[in-house]
Amino acid sequence: MFKRISSVLLLSAAISGCSLWGGSDEVEPSPLVDFDAEKQVIVEWSRSIGGDLGDKFHQLAATISGDQIYAVSADGSVGAFALDDGEPRWEIDLDEAISAGAGAGDNKVVVVTEQGEAICLDALTGGELWRKQLATEVTAEPQLNNELVVVQLINGSIVALDSDTGVTRWRYDSLSPRLTLRGTSAPIVALDVTLAGLDNGKFVALDNASGATLWEQTVSYPEGRSELERMTDIDGRPMLYEKVMYIPSFQGDLVAINPFNAQTLWKKKLSSYRSLASGFGNVYVSEANDHVQALDAKNAASVWSQSQLENRMLSAPAAFGNVVAVGDREGYIHFLSQIDGRFIARYDADAAITSDMKTRGNRLFVLTDSGRLLALTLK
Repeated sequence: MFKRISSVLLLSAAISGCSLWGGSDEVEPSPLVDFDAEKQVIVEWSRSIGGDLGDKFHQLAATISGDQIYAVSADGSVGAFALDDGEPRWEIDLDEAISAGAGAGDNKVVVVTEQGEAICLDALTGGELWRKQLATEVTAEPQLNNELVVVQLINGSIVALDSDTGVTRWRYDSLSPRLTLRGTSAPIVALDVTLAGLDNGKFVALDNASGATLWEQTVSYPEGRSELERMTDIDGRPMLYEKVMYIPSFQGDLVAINPFNAQTLWKKKLSSYRSLASGFGNVYVSEANDHVQALDAKNAASVWSQSQLENRMLSAPAAFGNVVAVGDREGYIHFLSQIDGRFIARYDADAAITSDMKTRGNRLFVLTDSGRLLALTLK
């Protein structure tokens, strides 16, 4: 059973008093809603990545850089595919289990094995450039700029490696709570600063030259008596939108922060362990209860809420064109209007969608848990 999802579902069970593992009170996904499709889903291309995503709820999300998309499988396959037609550019087998999605940038691709070893590959050929042993497991994809590879470890540490050599430039350590969701957020790495959300509900800005803390902000405070009730991880990746940082948290708040001075612009009580999306002046979030909500990015006012996907174990939202898409555990991709949240279209991908979907232009790129990489458009 997926450990991170288990934590979320066990929390729901504790609150509702129901059993999730069988019996008459077992939680079932909401039935699919009947609607008149306004658009048709077109499969532009489909490719196998050479393996599946495994059974440990490692979010092995695909990564787009330049004109290529990179994907990994749990058993060690790494591949590069052309964005326009899905043509394989290269594929290698590391013959080692992989625990996180690939990070890409500066003509490099970085993957991390289950043994905590970072492996840097040439983005054009797949040739190995260097390896670096890290202190512990990594479940979020590494992030790159033109000098650094920044990796967020599952123990709360953030490590910056030289992108050319793999030598450690700096390390930031934080204290993680005893009980957390499985996994971590992925940091945002700009030219001069790294921004990262932590399992203890804090958000930090780190100097890329030295790793020194530029500022630190507690964005979500634990509440409740039990350790389970007090979990308040930042597991969804923060999002920079219109020069404002939006930070989701589990059992906490969604917070908007000015990243230049750490000023909190607004807070909204909302639980999510998924990454965010944006568009039409809105912030889109998949809540822990599997409601999809659109909030006004300027003031957190609710624009719309779609509650008819409850208990479908939704992916993070992905916004493109005039729709926002979410995948679910049964393999369906639901396309909602960015204006009012109504259902626009639906597509059956034939396998669960756990990792974040990606967008480029008018295309949605989906990596299913079975290892199928899809490029979809709406017509």
